[in-house]
Amino acid sequence: MALALYHNDMSSCAQKVRLMLAEKGLEWESRHLDLRAGEHQTDWYIKLNPRAVVPTLIDGDTVVPESNVINEYLDERFPDPPLKPADPFGRARMRLWTKQLDEGVHDAGIAVLSFGLAFRHQYLTRGEAGKEMLESIPDPAKRERRRDVIEKGLDSPFFKTAVARLLTLYSDMDKALAGHSWLAGDNYSIADAAFTPYIVRLEHLDVMGLLDPTPRTAEWYRRIKARPSFQTAIVRWENAGYLELMKRQGRENWPKIKEIMSAR
Repeated sequence: MALALYHNDMSSCAQKVRLMLAEKGLEWESRHLDLRAGEHQTDWYIKLNPRAVVPTLIDGDTVVPESNVINEYLDERFPDPPLKPADPFGRARMRLWTKQLDEGVHDAGIAVLSFGLAFRHQYLTRGEAGKEMLESIPDPAKRERRRDVIEKGLDSPFFKTAVARLLTLYSDMDKALAGHSWLAGDNYSIADAAFTPYIVRLEHLDVMGLLDPTPRTAEWYRRIKARPSFQTAIVRWENAGYLELMKRQGRENWPKIKEIMSAR
């Protein structure tokens, strides 16, 4: 059966699933959604994905939402090459990594960093349309974080918390990489695919200085970028218009981010 993926070119969660598809060598149909136009908040899409987020995988008549769940589904559905560790503890270690993303690293970490630096400007310039998109976010906690960061930018307490959370994450990665080549062991796994977008976004925002305290994590990212899947899943989908905005805002605000880092 043919695979199809509802996704967005610059979405971190979509990137990790595209990496998985590329590592598996799978063919898939692209169903791209314009998040700035609110296509993910339409009634027909919410029937597929009640949280109104991307990505959503379609496998024949089967609908699988949530990026980390999709990646495990793909590994079981298409087991060659395997991207889970072979031993039970290795698989547990892998899930301890991916579990963090659903418990705050994504929404309260990289998403807040991105909104505080760049995406807030798109909401502000759209006026009432931007407010309507914000109010359409189903999760009230996520909605209020977005609202505060859109209104206050880097002065939002959520922004400072996001920087601290990401620095802790990169430090944890650095410690793990001292003992083995990849996050969950000696072989590339779902954990590495899942965490790649959380460094990609730093590069897209031109704030790679966040990795200065963690050289092993920076080296891990260099090895990630050398994999063929990176070109297929990340680079070929880069949106030049968004990149220009993201890099400009990141560069302009980097001095303030450094102040936040030094104040920890």
